Amino acid sequence: MMATKAPNPIDKHVGARVRMRRLLVGMSQEKLGTALGITFQQIQKYEKGTNRIGASRLQQISGVLGVPVSYFFEDAQGEALPQGGFGDKKGDYVADFLATSEGLQLTKSFMKVKDPKVRRRIVDLVASIADEAAGE
Repeated sequence: MMATKAPNPIDKHVGARVRMRRLLVGMSQEKLGTALGITFQQIQKYEKGTNRIGASRLQQISGVLGVPVSYFFEDAQGEALPQGGFGDKKGDYVADFLATSEGLQLTKSFMKVKDPKVRRRIVDLVASIADEAAGE
């Protein structure tokens, strides 16, 4: 039986950033794939980190999604990655949260609230709910 190779942590990070940006601009995997001349299944593989994104393809993706190539590497750690992944870096859980549909929806909705006092009340409400759920 052949052992499956785990995706490289950097490939997973870059893929997660592609997914996060694609969702932030409201683009489907199919639409991104069409713009790049590839299938949505290939986009899925890129986003999961199972297929590595080549330099020229990453340049194309950055153009379609409207960000510099460096965007996809923000918050990524260098070569000395721990076995389990990225560790507890603050940016990791933020990226993980924004990669979920709930995180994306919450962020988009929150950004529509312009009044700073209302924003503060929303943050306080969510913190209160979180504290209660954690049993504090």
